[in-house]
Amino acid sequence: MNAIPTSAELARFSRDIAPLNLMPLWERTTRMKPGTACLPAHWRYAELRPLLLRAAALISKRDAERRVLVLENPGLRGSGFITQSLYAGLQIILPGEIAPAHRHSPSALRFVVEGEGAYTSVEGERVPMQAGDFIVTANWNWHDHGHEGTAPAVWMDGLDTPLAAFFGAMFREDGSAAPPRLPRREGETAARFGAHMLPLESRATAGAASPLLRYPYERSREALTALARSGDPDPAHGYRLRYASPANGGHPFPTIAVFLQWLPAGFAGRAYRSTESTVFNVVEGRGSISFAATSFDWAPHDVFVVPPWEAFRLSSAEDSVLFSYSDRAAQEALGFLREEQLD
Repeated sequence: MNAIPTSAELARFSRDIAPLNLMPLWERTTRMKPGTACLPAHWRYAELRPLLLRAAALISKRDAERRVLVLENPGLRGSGFITQSLYAGLQIILPGEIAPAHRHSPSALRFVVEGEGAYTSVEGERVPMQAGDFIVTANWNWHDHGHEGTAPAVWMDGLDTPLAAFFGAMFREDGSAAPPRLPRREGETAARFGAHMLPLESRATAGAASPLLRYPYERSREALTALARSGDPDPAHGYRLRYASPANGGHPFPTIAVFLQWLPAGFAGRAYRSTESTVFNVVEGRGSISFAATSFDWAPHDVFVVPPWEAFRLSSAEDSVLFSYSDRAAQEALGFLREEQLD
């Protein structure tokens, strides 16, 4: 029968194997339970907007290719990320400005907060940006931005940058590396993919980004209204729809799921949690979100984040619309996703 090792012997064993880049599994410190260091957090647009305007006055487009305030999670300070899988930032562009073309390996969405007359160009197609629109920029697509309106325009950038960094797959090129390409006419992708029909030559590719570049808010809002007429709201989410690729019915990005939901006035949601990290942007209305240890009252254009496996409840003081994006697409593809309603 083997003698039970002493703590001193175990400590010596650990020291002996350390130079070989080994460690005992029984001494691991990695948590084997759901959740991350990410914390619930809330950014009030009433506080953010003056800071965006101040940044626009301080920093020209010549000084900063993209004028963005990054929303950094208080539990992930120094990372530049809103969760361990997602990035979020608010970008401002002034009338007459142009943000030059570049491309990168992370996928990017734009959610337009305010302003008229701004546009983005993706792979040569100019896409108008109206408040409430969801814009798709697939990874490694050339894109630039411009503004021909009369007042500042603001949108939220959402990217899967942390995932690209985790895999060591971060690449970026600026416009000087772009080969000459023919511009596509404005509205081309909407004409080809925006009517719930597909071009004859189209072939569905599982896991590909949506070929539709712009999901207009007016049409998405109408879909929510139609859903509300069809039955009762979900106990936790109200009336919630996910944006889908017209090519394959999947998520707009291989890694990012995107949603729009309507909470009727007086809605009091059931507690819910999932392993996904979710970023919300308030389109319309006022309400609150509550967690076990904290709660936030939200108003139009506020941003708040729900960490993975953190139970929360949504409630609305008036009819409200919430835009959100999460890493659900990646988790579904990898078989990691779990979710539950708690009461």
